[in-house]
Amino acid sequence: MKKILYVGNNLQIKGANTSYIAVLGGLLGAEGYDINYTSKIKNKYLRLFDMMSSVIAKSQRVDLVLIDTYSTQNFYYAYIISQICRLFHLQYVPILHGGNLPYRLKAHPKLCSQLFKHSKTNVAPSMYLKTVFERYGYQNVVHIPNTIQIKHYRFSNNTYDTPRLLWVRSFAEIYNPKLAIRVYKSLNQIYPNARLCMVGPDSDGTLQEVKQLARTLNLKVNFTGKLSKSQWIELSREYNIFINTTNFDNTPVSVIEAMALGLPVISTNVGGMPYLIKHNHSGILVTPNNADAMVAAIDHIMKNTELRSSIIGNARQQVEQFDWIHIKQQWIATLER
Repeated sequence: MKKILYVGNNLQIKGANTSYIAVLGGLLGAEGYDINYTSKIKNKYLRLFDMMSSVIAKSQRVDLVLIDTYSTQNFYYAYIISQICRLFHLQYVPILHGGNLPYRLKAHPKLCSQLFKHSKTNVAPSMYLKTVFERYGYQNVVHIPNTIQIKHYRFSNNTYDTPRLLWVRSFAEIYNPKLAIRVYKSLNQIYPNARLCMVGPDSDGTLQEVKQLARTLNLKVNFTGKLSKSQWIELSREYNIFINTTNFDNTPVSVIEAMALGLPVISTNVGGMPYLIKHNHSGILVTPNNADAMVAAIDHIMKNTELRSSIIGNARQQVEQFDWIHIKQQWIATLER
């Protein structure tokens, strides 16, 4: 098995949500790969320096570099690391997480070409990004879905006396957490006993703005801060609907996890979401940044038992195919070829 350096924001011990580097890296390690990681440093400049120095230091001792690739500022981390890999003749594989990477392809074609056309391959967790990349002329893209271990997600039979909303994400502007507050405010007019819990750490200062909005609207919201995966999965048993409010998205693991847990998902119809969720089949999709549309969808799923049961069952059946036992051979084939 190859020796791999995995480059990403390995910050779960520093107050951030557990990122995909910890999930995939651990699973590949269990399959026999020798996995080294960078970086767990919180300061973004020091983190970049640590990533760069790790690639240089290990360039003669690893066979391949995996690079978590996002669409915001971290895009430039991936670009810089890829160019160092090229300088040291290291094969590298970008993993395309950023829901707004199509913007990068359009706005920065030269940087994208230098990053993506020289890689061993590019791994797209969603067919959405694979399709977009191919439209821009990138043929070296393979679709490998984000993976979970389904055994860790006990299917719950929830009660639906009143909406109990769960939101799980980092608090960042692109994920539009304020929409959850506006939805909750409107929902209270229909369901006075409704609840909202928002799980996740602050990413860009948005958390305080969301808390202030809740105070201004006189809403009692349960802000838990960062929770471990096992903690929020246990907490999810107190809730019965999962809402995804983002303005840009790919195929978020938190949504896949909610589908596995038996929580019907109501999500904005953006990015890769329609590739993950079939409307009224495995979830409900609504127009982005539209509180009224999301409230109407919540009300509809509360009142329509047959639709709700169908969505819950279909979603669970779908994400069972994302279990590592089904996904690992795709990863092994990609890394070993």
